[in-house]
Amino acid sequence: MPVARVLSFDELATRARALAGAGPRQLLGIAGAPGAGKSTLAERIVAAVGPAARLVPMDGFHLAQSELVRLGRADRKGAPDTFDANGFVSVLRRLRRLEPTSVWAPAFRRDLEEPVAGAIEVPPEVRLVVTEGNYLLVRDEPWEEVRTLLHEIWFLDLDAELRLRRLTARHEAYGKSPEQARDWALGSDEANAALVCPTADHADLVVRLAEPPPG
Repeated sequence: MPVARVLSFDELATRARALAGAGPRQLLGIAGAPGAGKSTLAERIVAAVGPAARLVPMDGFHLAQSELVRLGRADRKGAPDTFDANGFVSVLRRLRRLEPTSVWAPAFRRDLEEPVAGAIEVPPEVRLVVTEGNYLLVRDEPWEEVRTLLHEIWFLDLDAELRLRRLTARHEAYGKSPEQARDWALGSDEANAALVCPTADHADLVVRLAEPPPG
């Protein structure tokens, strides 16, 4: 992985505001391994930019739990083939070409552990769309098209031990026992991290926050 730059949140927010003013609509991606803090950073960036920005997370394109069970992938939820990657690419294409009407994107409800269609409206006046997810820089089809659709991608780096603690706590918060949570964090999550971390080479910026927010 390239050496990460240590930047403050304010420095990143300034960079995002500049990007928002760079054209009709800009798409910013925040990639990173599971537990790196992508969701929290993306939410803070959108809040800092204000009404001209919207968050469209990759997690909204999870396959439904019933489909994961049918396909035999439920025990690997979060792996690349547990997402509707083509659907994600299709929505990014629409967002990039700035359609004259609103684009509606799905959201992932962690309380339900399910995606919800049509939950995020992106009206034409939005000038910065922020998306975040593990696989924005993956080079396999169909993920590799994501890189061509995003104007800028940051890779968020975080100490591995801290990532593991965050992931374990997150899984416990959503109903897993401490043992199950740690097993999932060390198993499925770390397998995904091993795929994601080498993709940092393709990011525009590899960054560690000077003051990492809570996970």
